[in-house]
Amino acid sequence: MFSPPSPQLPEGPLLTDHLAHWAAHRPHQRAFTYVEFPEPSSPGLHHTLGWQGLDVRARATAARIAAVAGPGERAALLLPQGLDYTAAFLGCLYAGVIAVPLFSPELPGHEGRLAAVLADCEPACVLADAGTAAGVGRFMAEQGLPSVPVVPVDRASVERPGVERPGATPAIALPERIEPDDIAYLQYTSGSTRSPAGVVISHANVVANARQAIEAFAADAASSTTVGWLPLFHDMGLVLSVAAPVVGGFPSALMDPVAFLEHPVRWLRLLAAYPGTISAAPNFAYDYCASRIDREEAAELRLDRVKVLINGSEPVRPGTVDRFRDAFADAGLAPAAHCPAYGLAEATVFVTTDTFAEPPTVLACDPLALSEGRLDVRELTTPEATHLVACGTPAGQELRIADPATGAALDPGEVGEIQLRGPNIGLCYWKRNGLSEEVFGFRPPDATGHDGEAGWLRTGDLGALHEGLLYITGRLKDLIIVDGRNHYPQDIEETVQSAVDLVRRDRLAAFRVPWTGTESDVLVVVAEHRRGARPTEQDLLAALRTATAAVSARHGLRLAELLLVPPGSLPRTSSGKVARAAGRARYLLGAFGEGGRGGAEGTR
Repeated sequence: MFSPPSPQLPEGPLLTDHLAHWAAHRPHQRAFTYVEFPEPSSPGLHHTLGWQGLDVRARATAARIAAVAGPGERAALLLPQGLDYTAAFLGCLYAGVIAVPLFSPELPGHEGRLAAVLADCEPACVLADAGTAAGVGRFMAEQGLPSVPVVPVDRASVERPGVERPGATPAIALPERIEPDDIAYLQYTSGSTRSPAGVVISHANVVANARQAIEAFAADAASSTTVGWLPLFHDMGLVLSVAAPVVGGFPSALMDPVAFLEHPVRWLRLLAAYPGTISAAPNFAYDYCASRIDREEAAELRLDRVKVLINGSEPVRPGTVDRFRDAFADAGLAPAAHCPAYGLAEATVFVTTDTFAEPPTVLACDPLALSEGRLDVRELTTPEATHLVACGTPAGQELRIADPATGAALDPGEVGEIQLRGPNIGLCYWKRNGLSEEVFGFRPPDATGHDGEAGWLRTGDLGALHEGLLYITGRLKDLIIVDGRNHYPQDIEETVQSAVDLVRRDRLAAFRVPWTGTESDVLVVVAEHRRGARPTEQDLLAALRTATAAVSARHGLRLAELLLVPPGSLPRTSSGKVARAAGRARYLLGAFGEGGRGGAEGTR
């Protein structure tokens, strides 16, 4: 069911309508803060903009953009995390130019993806800052990309109304009106299961999803603050840290993802610094905090003001929820604050969320029944049961579970493809008409009515409903099918990392590959070993024996090979998830080398 918008929010259909509203009504109230950590021991330097200051800067940036790009053309954001990124994104929306949130070429390991996305979106200009503009220009030339203006947005002239000074940028007329169905930005998918594709997000889509997020997490917007380290080119980072605060009129505090990875306690200290904090992170980040923040640092934290910690973007593991809760319970963190959620770029981002009124709901399921496509619920203490974490109920949109082959609706408890419909669903994929029709324009075979109930989004994700809550089981393209039974790679990966101490948590990939001398594919796991480990041949054999026994006992599968590789070897998406398809391709090409190889079947 759709939820009505919060009565205290302005009704404008555009993100810039809301920005202008808060600039007029709360001009000097803190809007966005960027916290910089210039050295390891720094408590953080806070750079803040009020609503009026942000609006003035966004309009000034819009003028710079409009001087080199027209409405409907693309502007690629190749900026570091910070206030300039926020102003540049909003400036694109004011100018009627399609924003393409991306990252600086300095992000290691993703140069090829960045070049591919730039070639696909064909920007009329690239937005950088004074410190990165020269490097961005060199990158474009080195990659053989067309030469376009590189605009350093931090040099945009910011003038008071009615005041002119020599050398100021001339006033440029911005579009009088932008329609809600016009394209606001292209959100490129992370590429974990296919080549990156640009999801076309309209102005109406992003405002709708921001409102859905506010209804779910910040209904009392006046006492909320979002705190985020997720990159702003990531869908969850953009919506939770920029769009929702602009719509809701509440503050947002940002930090750089690298600052989090260097010292994760910085994130938790920021959470403690503001009232009613709301934040989001993938599952691995909660494990990372529990393992990297020592007791002395944890003892200094005061997390009783944390309202919601959203866990999404990758499978939510019950063990992670428990470890994070136990690590920071003494800091006053409420057990109910941990809030599993589900979303995807094609839906702008947010789809479902569990309630933060009580701790996460965990379901124990019979693994054999799950492999056959149904939930057979058992007691939580049942040995060998598969545990799933509830991702809650839809946030202002419709959700159905359907047979992936026929599209027919399935009953509660049956595993099928998650399909969605609502005001937040993106328009299509950029320049991919065939794929767009297949993914965004699905019509269920049992549909009735005039419009044929078209316009359902096929997510490619698998899940089931139980007592009204959504449980995610995996992705269609990642399924490992053996003897007609479905095996989810994340479950196999969890089994291996739980059994083998050498394996680095959440840095492994399970998949099937052809094997010489056999007529069928076999199961392989490539895993990064822990930092500092130097596994010997005996260690490798012991790891293989342990993993083989665990996978056989829990999944009834034979593990042909466990390949241990150095940290950082497995390809990852720009949001930090292991890219299984890319990992499988690299394995087949022999790009991992011999690594720490333990095999039971022979050679490929």
